[in-house]
Amino acid sequence: MAALQPATQAPSSPSAAAGRQPGRSRDWLFALFLLAATLLAYLPALPGGFVWDDDAWTTRIPKLTQDGAGLWQMWSKPGALQQYYPLTGTTFWLDHQLWGTWTLPYHVENVVLHACAAMLLWRLLRKLQVPGAWLAGAVFALHPVMVESAGWITERKNVLSLCFFLAALLAYGQFTGLWRGPDQMAEAAGSPSRRRRAYGWALLLFVAALLAKATAFCLPAVILLACWWKRGGILWREDVLPTLPFFAVAVMLGTVTAWVERNTVGAKGPEWAFTLVERCLIAGRALWFYAGKLLWPAHLCFVYPQWRLSPGSFVQWLYPAAAAGALMALWLLRSRIGRGPATAAFYFAGTLFPVLGFMNVYGMRFSFVWDHWVYLSSLGLIALVCALAASAVERFGSPWLLYAVAAVLLPVLGVLTWRQCGMYADLETLWRTTIARNPSCWLAQNMLGFHLAEQGRIDEAIEQYKVGLRVRPDDAGVHNNLGAALLGKGQVDEALGHYREALRLSPNYLEAHCGLAEALEAKGRNDEAALHYREAIRLKPKYFVVHLALARNLSRAGHAREAASQMEEFLRACPSVNLEAQSSQIREPSITALNNLAWLLATSSQAQDRDGVRAVGFAERACELTQYRDTVLVGTLAAAYAEAGRFAEAVTSAEMAVALATQAGDQPLLARNRQLLELYRTGQPCREPSNAAPSQPGPPH
Repeated sequence: MAALQPATQAPSSPSAAAGRQPGRSRDWLFALFLLAATLLAYLPALPGGFVWDDDAWTTRIPKLTQDGAGLWQMWSKPGALQQYYPLTGTTFWLDHQLWGTWTLPYHVENVVLHACAAMLLWRLLRKLQVPGAWLAGAVFALHPVMVESAGWITERKNVLSLCFFLAALLAYGQFTGLWRGPDQMAEAAGSPSRRRRAYGWALLLFVAALLAKATAFCLPAVILLACWWKRGGILWREDVLPTLPFFAVAVMLGTVTAWVERNTVGAKGPEWAFTLVERCLIAGRALWFYAGKLLWPAHLCFVYPQWRLSPGSFVQWLYPAAAAGALMALWLLRSRIGRGPATAAFYFAGTLFPVLGFMNVYGMRFSFVWDHWVYLSSLGLIALVCALAASAVERFGSPWLLYAVAAVLLPVLGVLTWRQCGMYADLETLWRTTIARNPSCWLAQNMLGFHLAEQGRIDEAIEQYKVGLRVRPDDAGVHNNLGAALLGKGQVDEALGHYREALRLSPNYLEAHCGLAEALEAKGRNDEAALHYREAIRLKPKYFVVHLALARNLSRAGHAREAASQMEEFLRACPSVNLEAQSSQIREPSITALNNLAWLLATSSQAQDRDGVRAVGFAERACELTQYRDTVLVGTLAAAYAEAGRFAEAVTSAEMAVALATQAGDQPLLARNRQLLELYRTGQPCREPSNAAPSQPGPPH
C-alpha cells in the first residue's frame, strides 16, 4: 500500500516496471498497441448501423444535415439539440457532410477517440507517477463496460468529452507542478509565460470537454483532490485560487445542461418524484453496482432492470451504509495505507454523483444504472486496482509477473468486449439482446415493436407492444404505438381505445392527439377529429403536418372556406418550410391538400364554399411544386382561374392540361379536359354536381 503514496519514482510502463525509463520509440509502440488492440476488440461494432436515438444526433434533425445556419443554432440555442453539447453536435454535422448515412466512419471515430482517451489516461498516470499506468490504460481500453460509450454512436459525447477532460488535466498539471514531488509542488513549474500558456490551454480544453458533455464539470474538484493526494493538504493561493474560473465555467454550463435535461429532454414529472430517502437508496446501491461491474464485468446489459425502492427494507439500507463506511474507513486509514486508495474512491464516488439519483437524469425513467454513466468515473477504480497489482509485484521482486497477469487479463477483457459489441449490429439485435438479458424491459419491447412496425411487420409489432404493456400498463407511449399499429391493421375501434388511454395517462401527448384524430376520421367522425388536430396545433403551433391534416379534415367534412383558412394559417405559421426540399412523405400530401382545396373552392355547387382568389393561390402553389407537369394540378388551376373570372388564363391552362393528358396517353382525362376547355371558352366556370364525387380534373385519388 505504501507504493500508492505519491513518489518521485515508480514503475508506470512495461519498461519502467523493469527499472528503466521508457524511450520515445517504446511509447509509440505501446500507443500503437493500444490503438490496434482497441480496434480489434471493437471490430464487431464497426459495421453496425444507427441504433435507438443515434438518428436524433445524425440524420433526423434537419439542422444537423443542412448548411451553416443549423450549425450556428447548435451553439446559440440550448434547445436545438437533445442536450446542449454543441461540440459533439458539430462533429456529427461534419460527419454528415462527409459520410451521409454511412455508419462505418462514425463507429471508427468513436473507437479511435476511446483509444486516445486510454492513451491520455496512461500518460496522465505516468506523469503522476502512479504504478501500473500502462496496465490501467490497457484495461480501460479493453474493458467491456466501456462498450456502451465507444460502440454506441450517440455516446461520442462521452469519449470526446473524456479526451478533452484528460488533456485539460495534463495541461493543468504542467501549470501547477503536479508532476513534481510533494515538497516541490509550490515551486514554479517552468517560466511564468510557459505556466500561463499551460493554464490557458487547461481552461480552453475544460470548456471543450463541457461542450462535448457536461459530466466534465467535476474537473476543478478533481484537480483539488489531486493536490490533496500529492501533498496531504490544499493551499488557498497555490491550489484553490487558480481553480475558481474553472468552477465558474462548470457552474454556468452545468446549469444550462440541467435546464435542458428537465425542459427539453423531459426529466421531470411523477417518474422522477423520488424522496431524498429514496435517492439515498438509489445512490448507495448504484455505487456498489458500478464497482461490481468494473471488477467482474458479467451479465452486462444495455438497459438493466430497475430495482424497486423500499425505504423500510433493512437490506436496501446496507448499500448506502456500506458505501459511506468504506469511504470513511479509507479516509481514517490514509496515514497507514496512503492517500491513494482514498483519492481513487473519492474520485469514483464524486464523479458519479450527478447520475447517482440526486439529480434528475432522463435515463432514470428506464433504469437507475447505465454502463455509459460510469465511463468517466471508472478511471479511479481501474487506476487503483492496477496500482495495487503493480505494487504487489514490486514487493515480490518479480516485475515479469505483472506482464504475465496482463497477458491473461487483457485478452479476456478483449474477448468480452468483442462479444458485447455484437449487440450494436442493428436496432433489432440491440433490442432482442436486451430483452433476452432483461425480460422486464418494457422500453426494449416498445422500441422493438416500433422498429418492426416501420418494417411493415405489424403483427409482430403488436405482439411486442402487448408484452410491453403487460410489464408497464401505465405507459402512454406504448399505448400510442399500439394504437398506431392497430390503426394500420384496420382495427380502428381497438386503436381508439389505446389512443384514449394514452391521452388519459398523458393529456398533452401530441402524437396521441394526432393518432386519435386519424382514427376518428377513419370512423367518419370528422368534427371530433378536428378537435384533436386543433389541440395538437395548440401544443405545437409550427407542426405543419398537423396544419395540413386539419385542412384535409375540414375539406373532407365540406367546410371549404374553413379549410382554406386553415391552409393559409399553415403557410403563415410555417413560412420557413421549404416543401420543394421535403421528402415525398411531406411534399406529396402537401401538394394533395393544396390541390384538393383549390378544386373545392373553385367548383363547389354551394356558392358559400367557393372562393376563386383563394383557389388560384392554392392551385398555383401546387403547380409550382410540380413545375406545371401534372395534368390534374394544371386542370385544377384552369378551374380556379375560371372561378376567379380569368377565363383567358383558364383557357391557356386547360390547353396545357389537354397537351399533358395527350402526352401521357390518358384518354379519360384527355376527354374530360377537352370538355372543360370548351366550357371555359364559352366563359363558364366548372361546377361539381351536388352530392356527387368530384370529376377529373380534381383531387387525385
